[in-house]
Amino acid sequence: MSILIDENTRVIVQGITGRDGSFHARAMREYGTKVVGGVTPGKGGAQIDSIPVFETMAQAARETGANASVIFVPAKFATAAIREAAESPVELIVCITEGIPVQEMIANYHFARSRNKRLIGPNCPGLISPGKCKIGIMPAHIHKGGPVGVISRSGTLTYEVVYNLTKSGMGQSTCVGIGGDPVIGTGFAELLEMFQRDPGTESVVLIGEIGGGEEGEAAAYMSRNFSKKAAVFISGRTAPPGRRMGHAGAIISGSDETAESKTRAFMDIGVPVVDRPDQIPDALRGA
Repeated sequence: MSILIDENTRVIVQGITGRDGSFHARAMREYGTKVVGGVTPGKGGAQIDSIPVFETMAQAARETGANASVIFVPAKFATAAIREAAESPVELIVCITEGIPVQEMIANYHFARSRNKRLIGPNCPGLISPGKCKIGIMPAHIHKGGPVGVISRSGTLTYEVVYNLTKSGMGQSTCVGIGGDPVIGTGFAELLEMFQRDPGTESVVLIGEIGGGEEGEAAAYMSRNFSKKAAVFISGRTAPPGRRMGHAGAIISGSDETAESKTRAFMDIGVPVVDRPDQIPDALRGA
């Protein structure tokens, strides 16, 4: 099985007529994802390789039966896109866009939650359930179906870990990039809970980094409720305090946000933390 998406997921691409939206709409459809429509205001009635384009998310969801959307619009339009999706019938919203101001994302987070919508991202690569559905920009060819769930704050590290898992014969149930911004829709703990309930997931890899409290919350959840195998990698071990490293959320502002403290939080509950991504397959075998 998988979490969040499967072969029945029907996807609307918001910003489908743009460069990135059209490219990844085609890539998702070639992978087998049911891309049932797109949205670009002012271009309703057009088609992108036979994919119909609608004026609004409400119209697109109503006419296609979509239950998910993915956002590929510039940052200045992203808040409107998130809110339009949250007001539509779709249940899952995946925001690839980076550069959304923190204050806007705080409001967007609560807006989506108040309407009982699941938001992944922003500033994320999306998610994939190998062989079933891909939403976003992950390179599909390195993935393989199997029992390992993957959750990550980093797109590039997700790909590196997945490549090593696949090369070691360990397929994945679902891989989720949660995004590298300070404010995101869905965090580690919520996804761990979904993987705990998923009978198709036997173990989970968590890829964290410096800054923020996501890893601490994940360790706390795992200490109480998580019974499956797990392995962790924390990036940014050599980053100097006070300097942002790559992601907007990767800045150390407290003693519990360092790589050392996050590593200790997992080690204290018996979850192995590896030094390099290519050590994860062996860590799972020995966990």
